[in-house]
Amino acid sequence: MKQLRWIVTGLLLNLLPLIGQEHEAGGEAGAEPGIGWKWANFALLAIGLGYMLAKTLPPLFKSRTEEIQKGIAEARKIKQDADQRAAAVEAKTRALGADIERLRAESKAEMQQEAERIRQETASQIARLRQKADDEIDSAGKAARHELKTYAAKLALELAEQRVRARLDAGTENALVDGFIHDLQRESKN
Repeated sequence: MKQLRWIVTGLLLNLLPLIGQEHEAGGEAGAEPGIGWKWANFALLAIGLGYMLAKTLPPLFKSRTEEIQKGIAEARKIKQDADQRAAAVEAKTRALGADIERLRAESKAEMQQEAERIRQETASQIARLRQKADDEIDSAGKAARHELKTYAAKLALELAEQRVRARLDAGTENALVDGFIHDLQRESKN
C-alpha cells in the first residue's frame, strides 16, 4: 500500500509541471518543445498504472476464478444429486408398472378366490334351504296324513254310528245289552 502511495505521488509530481507548462516558441521546426518530458511522464504513468493493475487485478481475478470454480463444483454436485433423484424416480416409475401388474394379478386372484368362496357359500345355503324345505314338506306331509287319518277315522265312526243307529231298534238294543252282560258274567266266572 505504501508503494502505491509513493507511485501515485511520484506520478502527480511528474504531471504537475506538464499542466503548467506552456508551449515555447522556437526550437526545431515541426518538433514540439519538451516532448521528451511528456514521454517520460507518460512512461511513468503507464508503469504506475501497470503496477497498480498488476497488484490489484490478479487477486481480484483469482478470487473471481475461485468463486466461479466453487459455483461450477456446486452446480456439478447439484446436477449429480438431480441425476440421482431422476434415476431414482425413473426406477420407481419402472417398478411402478411392475407393481401395478403385480397388484392387478393379485386382485384378480383374490377376486377369483372370493367368487369361488361366494359360490361355495351359495351352494351351501341352497343345500341347507333344500334340506329345510324337504324337512318342512315331510313334516307337512306327515301332519296332513295324520290329519287325513284322523278325519277318515272320524268319518268312519260317524258312518258306523249312522249305520248302527239305522239298524238298531229297541229290541236289538236290549238283545245287545243282554249279550254284553252275559259275556261279562262269563268272564268273571273264569
